[in-house]
Amino acid sequence: MDMGKYSIGVDYGTQSGRAVLVEIGTGREIATAVKEYTHGVMDEYLPDGVTRLEPDWALQHPRDYLEVLEETIPRLLRESGVRPEDVIGIGIDFTSCTMLPIRADGTPLCLEPRFERHPHAYVKLWKHHAAQDEANKLNEIARERGEAFLARYGGKISSEWMIPKIWQILDEAPEIYDAADAMVEATDWIVMQLTGKLVRSSCPAGYKSIWHKRTGYPSPDFFRALHPRLERVVEEKLWGPILPIGSRAGELTEAMARRIGLLPGTPVAVGNVDAHVSMPAVGITEPGKMLMIIGTSTCHVLLGTEERAVPGMCGVVEDGIIPGYMGYEAGQSCVGDHFEWWIENGVPPTYWDEARREGIGIHELLTRKAAKLRPGETGLLALDWWNGNRSTLVDADLTGLLIGATLATKPEDIYRALIEATAFGTRMIVETFRASGVPVDEMYACGGIAQKNALMMQIYADVLNMPIYIGASTQAPALGAAMFGAVAAGKARGGYDSIEDAAREMGSVREKPYVPNPSAVKVYDELYREYARLYDYFGRGENHVMKVLKRIKSAVAQEEVKTC
Repeated sequence: MDMGKYSIGVDYGTQSGRAVLVEIGTGREIATAVKEYTHGVMDEYLPDGVTRLEPDWALQHPRDYLEVLEETIPRLLRESGVRPEDVIGIGIDFTSCTMLPIRADGTPLCLEPRFERHPHAYVKLWKHHAAQDEANKLNEIARERGEAFLARYGGKISSEWMIPKIWQILDEAPEIYDAADAMVEATDWIVMQLTGKLVRSSCPAGYKSIWHKRTGYPSPDFFRALHPRLERVVEEKLWGPILPIGSRAGELTEAMARRIGLLPGTPVAVGNVDAHVSMPAVGITEPGKMLMIIGTSTCHVLLGTEERAVPGMCGVVEDGIIPGYMGYEAGQSCVGDHFEWWIENGVPPTYWDEARREGIGIHELLTRKAAKLRPGETGLLALDWWNGNRSTLVDADLTGLLIGATLATKPEDIYRALIEATAFGTRMIVETFRASGVPVDEMYACGGIAQKNALMMQIYADVLNMPIYIGASTQAPALGAAMFGAVAAGKARGGYDSIEDAAREMGSVREKPYVPNPSAVKVYDELYREYARLYDYFGRGENHVMKVLKRIKSAVAQEEVKTC
């Protein structure tokens, strides 16, 4: 049959990688394949099952990422019948900052026998929060020195970002720091595996590594103030050309082409971040439209026309999302993880039995029960900090709070309160942007939860008092990555010369948005005022009980590790 032209996008999430084969010109998803990571998230032990990890660690195994390519891409071609010669480009996106130490040829240190039992040799996932001490010191030194870059990151550099993680390696494992020829974002490492050369993406470099398009990295003098051995960290560990998103990183090598079933020479796009790559997938290429990418965590991305300081934002980067605009990012560290925690630890066997009898999943059962409750009916209020606060407080040492529980409280009450908490957290982010002079005129959402959970999206619409438009694709990040793959190919090869052109033809949203309910809006306005009071009380220093409890827990855990 007559075949069109196609692009492949590979989206690396927290628990799995998913690939999508997309038709150029329509955005139609021809085939999708998902591969769960063999090792998952390692937060208790290394793969040997013996080496124990301390609190706040979250590691992954780089072999899992290669397995995603080796299993999903051949499956796409097999199931679709599309010929390799009709695939004109490939794009990659990744959770970020997910980073790893490597040799100059790209070999991860954890694959070397002498380092296979060394935690610092592995991939540090985005939600690795054990570098909080380094982040605190970095922020203190930057403030004392009056470093201008702090304002671009909402006043704080997160423990989730690149420099604190590198500094933690130097502090705790100088032998790993010495052995590493480079520290790289996982998205750049995968692109390196595909093309055979290290190219760094301007997107994670800007948002996660304190790089600026016009001024570059902070000065060697600043890095020396952190630690004498960090003075040359840029030249020694962060080397490599930084290319803008939408560029071609290189072409598929013969060796990798054989492994994944594509043709050598297939254009490969510069790597991207999962949240940012989703924006063109829903057709957004202009300012004022905030997109929530809702999954394990939530990222909030927004375009602006000028660089403004927004308290607690993750960053503002020129050309960081769409060329020609300032790309703003904020986020919540715990959303899907939030609900999964409650399912795994708080739901009684009777609910699981009921779900089995009805032939539905436990999330669906709780959602049905929670949907029968009116706003405010639970009597509960929660702070959504089970995994720390990314925006607007930028503090991984904050923890969750549930208030108002009684002996009459039911699992669905808590489930709904957790949903509402994440909505209130998003409202805090939206109001902070507006107060800082960055307009938020429309709200969009994508990701599996946005697609599947109508109750959650209605609650968000009511809490924000704004319509919420849902991306049409069930795989928005992978679709966005495929679109950038098509841009890397260029119009001459059947793709596009700009991401705006790709977004016009391939990005879309569902026809009907979720519209606010006026009576719910009124109740949620009152609840949000109380949420904001708790937010300030526990988050801005008036009550340090969360950090005291975490310090005590950490001290006890470290003593246990020493005695093992």
